[in-house]
Amino acid sequence: MKIAILSRKPTLYSTRRLKEAGRQQGHEVHIIDYLRCYMDITSRQPKVIYQGKPMTDFDAVIPRIGASRTFYGTAVVRQFEMMGVFPVNESQAITRSRDKLRCLQLLARAGIGLPVTAFAHSTKDFKGVIDTVGGPPLVIKLLEGTQGIGVVLAENSKAAESVIEAFRGMDAFILVQEFIKEAGGTDIRAIVVGNKVVAGMKRRASEGEFRSNLHRGGSAEKIKLTPEERITALQAAKTMGLNVAGVDLLRSNHGPVVIEVNSSPGLQGIETTTGIDVAGKIYEFIEKNAKPGKTRDRVKV
Repeated sequence: MKIAILSRKPTLYSTRRLKEAGRQQGHEVHIIDYLRCYMDITSRQPKVIYQGKPMTDFDAVIPRIGASRTFYGTAVVRQFEMMGVFPVNESQAITRSRDKLRCLQLLARAGIGLPVTAFAHSTKDFKGVIDTVGGPPLVIKLLEGTQGIGVVLAENSKAAESVIEAFRGMDAFILVQEFIKEAGGTDIRAIVVGNKVVAGMKRRASEGEFRSNLHRGGSAEKIKLTPEERITALQAAKTMGLNVAGVDLLRSNHGPVVIEVNSSPGLQGIETTTGIDVAGKIYEFIEKNAKPGKTRDRVKV
């Protein structure tokens, strides 16, 4: 099969692994900088053009769209969809998962476990917001943050109000969530491919830190997810419409709760920790499912 990896950086571990795994399985794999693609939007003849040449005869695309480039990146994915090329993750699903508020609203509608979360516009209402999530300590998150950036733990009401006022003073939208103390500075990353959880790891925050992201110095270990955790991860990915996803969970006193659904999960941490060939699993999914014109996003909203 002829497959395009949409990535800005060929040197990234995830991009290199996907290229390597695809070629090992006999596919023709190309790394395409999606910001260098432009689109010919002509009735009945949609085209994606890269370096002056129309991109034809591709069977599938693997989107690795950076969070800050979601708008243009998903436009390129959507154009491939218009051409009948199979996307590992569809443009609507990527956009849906990148909007943290929309993501949580859809997960809540589906009955999936979440930390108690509040959202408001005016700082005049934030006393009520703090009360809604059960009071401090609580977590304040920028809607646009990634990899733990823009996530603050407020230990008391004064600290919470100060952080909220600072963020809103910059006209930044935020979510306020209950702090799951019993998680003990750990979370779980479950990798979903198709209808299976193919790998899982527990991440632990470094000393003095509550964010367990590996980018923030956290450590990781391979774990076996419970049946409830597997079901929750699968339901979360399905609710977003994602075929490939990294679902981040916390173990709370009332069961697993989802804190994020990532449409372009990094492969280095999970493959190094578990020894599982996640990139290979993605190609197995493509081989079974990639058919011309097979885009069928049916998630409402």
